[in-house]
Order: sequence, then C-alpha cells, then structure tokens
Amino acid sequence: MSKPPRTAISPTREEDYPEWYQQVIKAADLAEISPVRGCMVIKPWGWAIWENMQSALDAMFKATGHENAYFPLFIPMSYLEKEAEHVEGFAKECAVVTHHRLEPAPGGGLQPAGPLEEPLIVRPTSETIIGAMYARWVQSYRDLPILINQWANVVRWEMRTRMFLRTTEFLWQEGHTAHATEAEAWEETRRMLEVYADFAENHLAMPVIKGEKTAGERFPGAVSTLTIEAMMQDRKALQAGTSHFLGQNFSRAQEIKFQDQNGREQFAWTTSWGMSTRMVGALIMTHSDDDGLIIPPRLAPRHVVLLPIYRNDDERAQVLPYCESLQAELRRQSYGGKPVQVLLDDRDLRGGEKNWQHIKRGVPLRAEVGPKDLAKDSVFLARRDTGQKQAIGRAQFVAEVPQLLAQIQQGLFDRALQLQRDHSRPIDNLDEFREFFTPRDAEKPEIHGGFAWCHWSDTADAATDELLKQLKVTVRCIPLDGDSEPGRCLFTGQPSARRVVFGKSY
Repeated sequence: MSKPPRTAISPTREEDYPEWYQQVIKAADLAEISPVRGCMVIKPWGWAIWENMQSALDAMFKATGHENAYFPLFIPMSYLEKEAEHVEGFAKECAVVTHHRLEPAPGGGLQPAGPLEEPLIVRPTSETIIGAMYARWVQSYRDLPILINQWANVVRWEMRTRMFLRTTEFLWQEGHTAHATEAEAWEETRRMLEVYADFAENHLAMPVIKGEKTAGERFPGAVSTLTIEAMMQDRKALQAGTSHFLGQNFSRAQEIKFQDQNGREQFAWTTSWGMSTRMVGALIMTHSDDDGLIIPPRLAPRHVVLLPIYRNDDERAQVLPYCESLQAELRRQSYGGKPVQVLLDDRDLRGGEKNWQHIKRGVPLRAEVGPKDLAKDSVFLARRDTGQKQAIGRAQFVAEVPQLLAQIQQGLFDRALQLQRDHSRPIDNLDEFREFFTPRDAEKPEIHGGFAWCHWSDTADAATDELLKQLKVTVRCIPLDGDSEPGRCLFTGQPSARRVVFGKSY
C-alpha cells in the first residue's frame, strides 16, 4: 500500500477540519491564544492581512460618502436599557464594569476601591452610545444624513471561542447612519450590503449569497437585517457581513429628532452595518489547503517572495545583486492599483525550510534564483494556488506578474464558487433534508451537508424548531436575488412564495 502524500498541515481537512483550521493559523504564524481567556494576539502576518482588508473596505466606505470617527469603549447600562429588544439580545454577552480604581487589600494584593454610580458596559456594539450623540447633533433636516463609520474593538462574552471566528474581544468596523426618510435609510442599508458583497467577491475571492435574515435571526432591535452568506470548505455557512435597517426604533429610544421642511418634528431613520476580523477566518477556510494558508493576491501582504539559492560567498555575491535588481523591477509593476509587494528573503536558513515557510504563509508567488538561473537570466517560479512550477525568463516574469496575480485571484474565486455550486441543492423531502445534514459518524462528524434551498413559511412550530436544533441547522437567509417560486413549506405545508437557504454555520 502506498503512503499518503506528505502535507505540511496535520491533520488534513478531511481528517479533522476544526483542528486543521487551528494548525493553519499556527503554521502561518497569524495569531495565538493570549493569557486572557477567549482573547487572541494577532501577529504581524495576520495583522498585515487585516490591515489590507481595512484599507480596501475603508476606501469603499469613503467612496460612498462615509467618514470615520470614534466613540467611547464604555456604554452606560441605562443606554442599553432604553431599547428593550436590543438589551435582551445582547444581555448574556455583555462584559460589565462595576467598580473603579484599585487599592491595596488587607493582607496584600489589590482590591476595587468602590462601586461605580452606574455600571458601564464594554461595548458589544455601539448603536446606543452613538445614538445618544446623534441626538445632540441633529436638530434640523439640514443636519441629515449623518454617515459615520468607526474602526474599533468590541467585547462579547463567548463561552466557546475559536481564533478569528469567535473571540471574546474582536476587531471590526461598524457604520452608523441617520436619515430624514425611510426610503433613504433603506437605500443605505442595501448600498452597504452591496459594498460588503463587492469586497467579499472581488478582494476576498469568496462568493456570497445576498439575503435577508428571518425574524428569529435578525439583529436585536432591527426592523430588517440583510446579510452575505458564504460556504466554507467544510460546507458550513459563515455570516460574513450584515447591514441593518433599524427603522425608527433606536431614534425613538435615543430621541434622535429633527424638524422637517414643514417645521414638524420627526424621528430619524437609522441604519448600522459591520464586518469583522472574522473575515480572516473566512479567508483561511475558503482558500487554504493541507499545506497551509492561501491568500488571494488582492489581500496578500507580499505578492512575490524571492529566494536566493547559493552554496558559498562567491555565488552569493553574484545571486544577491541579481535578486535585488529583480526586486526593484518587480516593485515598479502594479497590481490592483498598487505597487507589487516583493520580499527578498536572504535569511540564513536552508532553502527548503524557507520555501516551506512561505508556502505555509500563503504567498501567491515564489521565485527561486540560483547560479544556473542567473546564467539563463531566468527564475524558477512556483504558484501557491495550483502548485505549478516552471522556469521563466526574467523579462517575461516581470512583465507577466500582474497578469499572474490576476489569474490567481480569479482562479481562487472560481474554485470557491464551484464548491458552493457542487454542495447546494433544492430539497423538497423531509427525509432527504435530514439525510443531507446528518453526519455518518456522530462521534467524529465528517465534512457533509452544504446549502439546502427549501420552501419555508416562517410559521415554524415546536416540532420544526426541535428538528432544526437537533440537526444544528438554521435558515441562513432569504435570498434577495432568488426567483419567485410558489410552493409548500417543507416543514409545515403552509404556502411559500420562494425558497430560502438552510445550512449549518459558524
């Protein structure tokens, strides 16, 4: 019996997908668990990916008229209490500060000096504190719209954490806008969903389904929640970004009022929308393989790594200047509107070790240069996405780098889209639905399931709720682009106007 091929990551995706995910993070040196329970340290390579995500998203927000600002980390508890559904939705996740200052304790150590007059919540999201400020800033219709985004950290008390996907503290952006009319607020909600879908598909190379959440899944206090849902390689869904139409719920609670053109007092219409460091996890689970991370070029901190190969100082004296001039040439090329990012790795490590490090870190292109390549004025090129290797002339390599990166970007999207298509199907039979979402081995569930497109009437009974709970399945979204298709709810038999997407999720 032949041995299975060696891979850099153990276990493989097929063997243990959750552990494979953790090992990819470790091998790529993206992040590690911190001494603080449920929190992580994002290391330089992981942070560089997040910075590129921030940069792309920030430019898209500003292109749609938004400005950045910053609001307090602490929220008075009374602010959350003003919107009942909101506080109920977040109450179990809130971290609460109840005391101020520290002082020496009897017998040594420290103790809190005294209780606060009012407990402070470490922000789980900022609708209430930002709404309180908007109430100060808005008096007239001329003060609207307000289009503000903030980049911040938030805290949600999680019992089960997984790096990047679900941590007690995470980083995100949260947009908060106020408008004079319902129509403007709805337009904003849809616009920002499109921004998220554009980012996911054209930067992250991750195909998404745009949809609306059901009443049971929407953001606490929202009138409607729009979402983009993506399929990971284990066929689970990941909620990748959400945009919320808040109606006048928060403006009434926070008293965001203004005089309209006719001098009548009105409540503003508000929205909020957010995307987080969860997207780093999405990148890992959408594209990576059993040798480690694969980064879409539009988000890669380095597009090309040059690996000089030499055996002695004489060869080094020839190879290194060649690589340095090649690096300068490559940097004069542009990809995605920016200079190509090139690393010349001349560390004192064995060539194989350096090569594997960059494979595991997901650099799109690796180019080895040794004395034989020098003699031919060429490089030995390897692609991270396909593993394809070839000798290529220097001039051709430099000229074709932007095209190669574009091919990798598109190829990663096409591969992810094919996975989604291969594991999505309409289901009209309850037994088939159960089978689709039931692992063969309950002790160690293998990769299974996907997206089930089923009729749904949103009038679920207790039996339906129990079945979905047992299968760990939820309605991911009501697709916005789906065709109208009258039918009967798979669970209740009630009339249904269209199919919705069911899936297991993170």
